Amino acid sequence: MSLISDVVGLVFLLVIILIFVALSFRIVREWERAVVLRLGRILALKGPGIIFLIPFVDKPLVVDLRVRTVDIPPQTTITRDNVTVSIDAVVYYKVVDPLKAVSMVSNYNQAVLNISQTSLRDIIGQMELDEVLSKREEINKRLQEILDSYTEAWGVKVTAVTVRDIRLSPDLLTAIAKQAEAERLRRAKVILSEGERQASTILADASKSYQANPVALQLRFLETLSDISQKGGLIVVVPAEREIYPTLSTALALMNSAKKVEGGGQPKT
Repeated sequence: MSLISDVVGLVFLLVIILIFVALSFRIVREWERAVVLRLGRILALKGPGIIFLIPFVDKPLVVDLRVRTVDIPPQTTITRDNVTVSIDAVVYYKVVDPLKAVSMVSNYNQAVLNISQTSLRDIIGQMELDEVLSKREEINKRLQEILDSYTEAWGVKVTAVTVRDIRLSPDLLTAIAKQAEAERLRRAKVILSEGERQASTILADASKSYQANPVALQLRFLETLSDISQKGGLIVVVPAEREIYPTLSTALALMNSAKKVEGGGQPKT
């Protein structure tokens, strides 16, 4: 009986040793770190790989060092010009100091989400609607700076912030579309008026040049006739009075005289 008792005791002791050994070793992955607490006090930062712990004395708190994301749910707020908008964003962050992340904040994931929501509402409340729609990069930068000022003490680094969507009411969207259409019409009229002004200036300069050189005006007239003659089926009546186009009138008179000389008649003077 004593031998059986000794064997049972040995087996029991071996089981206890195996359990103790199993509880003494812990595997920490490459992207993790273990903050070891011994009797409630921070002992060390261990990992990655196999770490040794004293069972029932040491408690490991594993912290993930990879970049994490938190979705900021749509935040409905009023801009500086009293327009209601709904905006949501995504925050990317990671733990850079596991000791601070464990000891300085209870739940850094929830803390980052809460501070992101309030900071986003504050930023939008200080901007007008046009700035909110056109300056997303500025919103991202300002929000990241605000978050960094809070999370630095927690051992957390905000790597990026991205505004994902800005939603407006249907009535406001219709008003913005009408405003954009009116702006396009205004620009078209301004461009047309500027073109007419430039054309009138050029025509005024051309008229002065033609006034100083009547032959150039006549050549221009003949060029215009040539352009018109390219279109078939047209009858063009051309005034050729001496007072209007003296050179052309003289040419026609010489042609008539030549024809009469050839026909044996006397030209009329």
